[in-house]
Amino acid sequence: MTGPLDIRTAGRRYATVCVLFWLPLGLTIAPLILLFAERGIALAAIAGFFAAHSLTAAALELPTGGLSDVLGRRTILAAAGLLNLTALTLVGLGTAPWLLGLGTALMGAGRALSSGPAEAWYVDTVQAHSGPGAELRAGLARGSSATSAALATGTLLGGALPWLLGLGPDLGARLAEATSGLVLPLSVPMLFGAAVEIAFVLYVLTALREPPRPAATLRGVLRGIPATVVDGLRLGGRDALIRRVLLSAGAAGGALAAIELLTPVRAAALTGASESGAVLFASLACAGFVCGGIGSHFAPLTARLAGSGERAVMVSLGTSASGLFLLGATAAFGGAGSMVLAAIGYGLVYLGLGAAGPSENDLLHHRVSSSGRATALSVQSLAQQLVGALTGLIIGVLPPGPLPWLWGGATLLAGALLWIRRGGTALPNPAAMPRPHAVPSSPDTVGSGPVR
Repeated sequence: MTGPLDIRTAGRRYATVCVLFWLPLGLTIAPLILLFAERGIALAAIAGFFAAHSLTAAALELPTGGLSDVLGRRTILAAAGLLNLTALTLVGLGTAPWLLGLGTALMGAGRALSSGPAEAWYVDTVQAHSGPGAELRAGLARGSSATSAALATGTLLGGALPWLLGLGPDLGARLAEATSGLVLPLSVPMLFGAAVEIAFVLYVLTALREPPRPAATLRGVLRGIPATVVDGLRLGGRDALIRRVLLSAGAAGGALAAIELLTPVRAAALTGASESGAVLFASLACAGFVCGGIGSHFAPLTARLAGSGERAVMVSLGTSASGLFLLGATAAFGGAGSMVLAAIGYGLVYLGLGAAGPSENDLLHHRVSSSGRATALSVQSLAQQLVGALTGLIIGVLPPGPLPWLWGGATLLAGALLWIRRGGTALPNPAAMPRPHAVPSSPDTVGSGPVR
């Protein structure tokens, strides 16, 4: 190894990893539920598949985060790619319910493995090159913008590929006939995503250079995980700023749950049919990802105009909350004017969330050491998932109309209000901070420090 990568190279590689990881998942957004229905899966079973995804991701979030801090970012990212490759293949080709359910659960496992290593690798690389006080927000913003662009592109491709296969000579029908129904037009985006996952794994293994770590054993890793999980859960308790970051992530999860649950139903109501509503939803999802990418791109400018990263988070989350309130205010009305206002509100939600993320994570990374960085990101992701799940349950029992939207907006507004009071803004040297529990060094233990 010749030394740490320069910051620009690290930024390009981080953005490329973001694109290659999220593009396959974006390809599944439009066709996934329709493919399950085409395979004859009942709606209740489909809901069970998604529950398996969420529960698997939540259960593995912290333990797999710890593996990244012990085994290395590159190893865990490659494992996430292999899990997603398997999952997309099972979902694309599977016909039995248990295969489709297994594929969905493996997607959750891949999501848990991926929820921090790439970003942790980027921050580690930048700080190795420029020191612990290095500027991180711009690179994190580029990665977030790349993620949004990949999701937007994937959503469009995932919706367009099955439709294109049905044009002209109807290649989709010929494909289904030639494979005895194993490959349907709706399967093609999943299989294309599986091919991209192969490129992702190869790129991670060749491009994400990192310092060698001490040899790890399964026994040592498993021994260190419980202490690391406990330490990760204590992060918010011992640092007020980290606590605000985690609570803000939870608020964002609640807002996203409201958007994802309520928008498809509203789109179908506007168009008058579920099929056309699905097309409208795919278009809206793509537009939302574009708005999120724009917000991420301008996150450094937002922080400069606001005067600090903390104020930028407050302004950004407030903007996003205003979008949800606008969606709530227009939920009881029809007409072109209401639709225009609702579209503006939808864009504001993603614009604000996109702008808030890089500033939140910039603050977070200056508060944790490299040995616990991936753990902190896993705790952040876990907070988002848990609050999102709780918000979804609450919205499910609320009466239709403005109230569910307003509940999501109130959740996000509460997250913005957390940042009104300033405190703990100094960015200490991570080396001076309390360190997570270390794994003892011995022949049968990891010996590389704390687990994420």
